[in-house]
Amino acid sequence: QVQLVESGGGLVQAGGSLRLSCAASGRSFSNYPMGWFRQAPGKEREFVAVINLLARYADSVRGRFAISRDNAKNTLYLQMNSLKPEDTAIYYCAAGRLAGYRLSDQPREYDYWGQGTQVTVSS
Repeated sequence: QVQLVESGGGLVQAGGSLRLSCAASGRSFSNYPMGWFRQAPGKEREFVAVINLLARYADSVRGRFAISRDNAKNTLYLQMNSLKPEDTAIYYCAAGRLAGYRLSDQPREYDYWGQGTQVTVSS
């Protein structure tokens, strides 16, 4: 059974940092794009970042967030710096449907999702 489990969320003041982790089990995703999405209350789920050999970021986080992965550990990371109150959301990791180098920002192109971890940034 495939599982993605996020951790590392919490409450932080504006300007602070957090590091999210996503541990995958049940299969290897080393050849698949893996991404982070987030959803704030009353809003649709939105793309944050995705990585395979290269990385792609949403404009709102570029320069502040860094996505990385450790294929040996089957784990995805998101380093979040200079956090803003508008970054407050539930953060989800996801594994892409197709192996390869396409770095999609569309949730429909991801088959496996974690349960999410709450990130709250206070002003």
